[in-house]
Amino acid sequence: MLRFTIRRLLELIPVLLAVVTVTFFLIRLAPGGPFTAERNYPEDAIQRMNEFYGLDDPLPIQYLNYLACAIRGDLGPSIHNPTRTVNDIIAQNFPVSLELGLYAMVFALLFGLASGLSAALRHNQWWDHLVMPVAMTGICVPSFVIGPVLALVCGLHYGWFNVAGWEEPSDRVLPAITLGLGVAAYIARLSRGSMLEVLPQDYIRTARAKGLNEGQILIRHALKNAMIPVVSFLGPAAAGIITGSFVVETIFQIPGLGRMFVMSAFNRDYPLILGLVAFYAVIVVFFNLLVDLCIAWLNPRTRAHTVA
Repeated sequence: MLRFTIRRLLELIPVLLAVVTVTFFLIRLAPGGPFTAERNYPEDAIQRMNEFYGLDDPLPIQYLNYLACAIRGDLGPSIHNPTRTVNDIIAQNFPVSLELGLYAMVFALLFGLASGLSAALRHNQWWDHLVMPVAMTGICVPSFVIGPVLALVCGLHYGWFNVAGWEEPSDRVLPAITLGLGVAAYIARLSRGSMLEVLPQDYIRTARAKGLNEGQILIRHALKNAMIPVVSFLGPAAAGIITGSFVVETIFQIPGLGRMFVMSAFNRDYPLILGLVAFYAVIVVFFNLLVDLCIAWLNPRTRAHTVA
């Protein structure tokens, strides 16, 4: 497992290099620039700012200079936040996105597992027929539709929650539900299908023959193997929740990293875009690695293949 972990960490280097390289040249191909998006600066002022940020150098030189600084951990200054560096923005705003992602993941796990497992245990009963269409609806309806609807109904109409901000504890409820509902729907369907495959297995029948009650059979025998597809999904899901909160943070005016990413794209803030993309790439690889290790722990048969 140690060799596998080291190998996956080493694989992070070419992945990050490819992500940064593609992002660097793609954003330079976009029309406009960081000093032409909102106001008309004098030509001499634009020239001085380009010299200060190194934007007047040839593109390959800019790329190599950025890589040299990024390797040292310096992601550069933010063009549209001149008093803050990209490192400062990530350190200040990422905890908000992480907190929102954790709340959304907890909601998705609790709601999704409870719905999916209960539907599997009541297969072809009324609860099963109720849960699965609701889960399919949660998969199909995007967050940019769920968010405004929840804000309109629970915030503006009934006044239960604030529709914007990140001050009160109750401000976490609507964004977490909006961000986690789609993941909860996937978890419900995965856990239901996996549990339906596990329950008819021979070792489950053997456990029943030994006289174990249904609760012991579910927790000690069925649940561990039924959770393997769910755990496999949790890696991309967790990375998607944390890195995909752009819409939710914009809808509810949350001062997280996703909102900063959207603003950096509009402002053509090249260093901030590159820094956030690289940071998100690290998060995705980390969660995928964590899921691989969890699957190897849950299923001993995969350990030999994983280590090899």
